[in-house]
Amino acid sequence: MARIRVGLVGCGFVSELHMYAFRRVYGVDVEVAAVAARGDHVVEFAGRHGIPRVYRSFAELIADRDLDVIDICTPPNLHADMIVASMRAGKHVICEKPFAGYFGRAGDAQPIGKHVPKALMYKRVLEEMDATRAAIERTGKLFMYAEDWVYAPAVTKTAEIIRATKDKILFMKGEESHSGSHAAHAAQWAMTGGGSLIRMGCHPLSAVLYLKQVEAKARGETIRVASVTGDVGNVTAVLKPEERTYIKANPVDVEDWGTLTATFSDGTKATVFSGDMIMGGVRNLIETYTSGGSLFANITPNTHLMSYQTSEEKLASVYITEKVDRKTGWQYVCLEEEWTRGYLQEIQDFMECATSGRQPLSDLALAYETIKVNYAGYWAAEEGRRVVL
Repeated sequence: MARIRVGLVGCGFVSELHMYAFRRVYGVDVEVAAVAARGDHVVEFAGRHGIPRVYRSFAELIADRDLDVIDICTPPNLHADMIVASMRAGKHVICEKPFAGYFGRAGDAQPIGKHVPKALMYKRVLEEMDATRAAIERTGKLFMYAEDWVYAPAVTKTAEIIRATKDKILFMKGEESHSGSHAAHAAQWAMTGGGSLIRMGCHPLSAVLYLKQVEAKARGETIRVASVTGDVGNVTAVLKPEERTYIKANPVDVEDWGTLTATFSDGTKATVFSGDMIMGGVRNLIETYTSGGSLFANITPNTHLMSYQTSEEKLASVYITEKVDRKTGWQYVCLEEEWTRGYLQEIQDFMECATSGRQPLSDLALAYETIKVNYAGYWAAEEGRRVVL
């Protein structure tokens, strides 16, 4: 059995999801052998997950010669430098979304989300991504983009049907929304590279870009994103302090509501929406309308199990689904969430790629195109026009 040793960077929410998935890989001998983070909680994290080595710096982690793969689960502003440094150290890399973003440069007026033109952000992000891509390709190591939506069973089945029917996709509509992030950095452009549209909207955007390429390959066509329109806003700004009981969004210089529409070179469309004011749990949805039918990928919520309960106290130890503010009343209970949302399949694919050298389903090209289209959406929204790519 092939042997892979992983070094994890970060020990927050997404690291927990990845650890769950690493333990369930089959056919590959996988061990998360080391973790690095600056906070003291990394020691508790390592102990709870049985990780033998703890580092307090990223440099120490990538210097560990026993590691084959570095899994980057850090805030987005750290991604590019960590990707390149890890691969130059001879490691394959898994990197959480987003691949890149604009996080500010010396001399920028603050806060950057309100003062730096989005056209300039778009230009600089593309320059950075081009440099990062070139550095990745020079190493000969694998870059694996942790976009779980591409691996979610509802999306992979949609792709299977498109391959079988070879129908033309006419329109797709994707959404990720919830009641707002608890993370302080989510409020600041300099930390996240944008607001809801990139923090959450990058998931459905990657999914629609992926499905359009599935269609193109099945039909023997070449399809690209030709233009983008967008709109963003801060709809929660109207709330009084006492009205923020359940809405967690409190942006400094990012949007809490965003939408973009991509027009493809074949004239078809896809719209992506994300918002930080949607109650009732996280919404992860892709609707696909083709020349031969319709496909609704209800990742979450879905109807695997519906629950009506009356006691919050009795449910204290029961997980219902992400981002619900209560467990009583009617609920859509997410069963095996890591499977439903694609985390298990994603990590399985990555570990198989690390042993065989093949490219992953979620690759560098998808990571690059997602950010390119996302920032074109920001540019289009700010200038109120269509941006042609």
